[in-house]
Amino acid sequence: MLELLGLSGLAERLYQAVLTDPARSVAMLAHDTGMTDRQIRSALDELADLALIRPSAAADGTLWPVSPAVGLSALLAAAEDEAAARQRQIEATRAAIAALAAEHEEQRQHRAEPAVRLDGIDAVRGRLEELAANAVTECLSLNPGGADRPDARAASAQLNEQALRRGVGIKAICRESFRNDPDTLAHARWLTDLGGEMRTVPIVPTPLVIVDRRVVIVPLDPRQGALELDSPGMLSVACALFDQLWSSATPFGSSVMVDGQGLTSAERTLLELAAAGHTDEAAGRKLGVSGRTVKRQMADLMARLDADSRFQAGVRAAHRGWL
Repeated sequence: MLELLGLSGLAERLYQAVLTDPARSVAMLAHDTGMTDRQIRSALDELADLALIRPSAAADGTLWPVSPAVGLSALLAAAEDEAAARQRQIEATRAAIAALAAEHEEQRQHRAEPAVRLDGIDAVRGRLEELAANAVTECLSLNPGGADRPDARAASAQLNEQALRRGVGIKAICRESFRNDPDTLAHARWLTDLGGEMRTVPIVPTPLVIVDRRVVIVPLDPRQGALELDSPGMLSVACALFDQLWSSATPFGSSVMVDGQGLTSAERTLLELAAAGHTDEAAGRKLGVSGRTVKRQMADLMARLDADSRFQAGVRAAHRGWL
């Protein structure tokens, strides 16, 4: 209980024993506390260093305990002073970090370019971390792929947790197929347990990140990095795309809904892709599933439509109002 004041467990136990009966000898203390003579002498040295015992004024060579109201209160006051000094150092460091970050952000904002190119994955990840750390209201993202690499998730987890604790909303849209990916599923559970939100749609058209609806990060070729944009026009388009997808997406944790025709959104999207002439492999890439899965799902849809061919399935789906 008193470790904060610098007392070890043995010293605290001996101090309590000495307070009860200061006149006991080392042998008596050893018998009553179960401590060895060596432990008692070491604890006595510790108590003397902390000014919790002092030489007796009545008997030379003996020690007398200092009252807890005096000795422990003095140690507590010293600990409080140390904590206050540490807090002042922390506040000064926080102010220095804020000033440096503000200067860095101001330099970015004063650039004349309408878009800032982030070259390579390290630059993209670093800028996303920076934006997340300074987010005020919300972070929005479209995620066409599956789970991030474990190191990427670990790097973002602390920032996401800190942002949520500051009251920043985190909303993520992923493909329906992510429910079959254990890593992404675990990340979704972690995020939603902390207060973030995740929803799914059959197809996510493009990856992007929007921070506070003032900055949007859009990818270039994976080897080239991304663009950071803050133009009102681009932000308007990006936010409208996100809001439209969010309004029709299925919340994580909810059962996948079926419409009036008994179709899930993924099944309807698959029919639309097939009607547009996509192969099983091409449809699978868009939906994030294998060509074999697409073939199986398409066979099920054809059976429900009582169709012998995809062409016939398309005709009957259109006739029934499925398309």
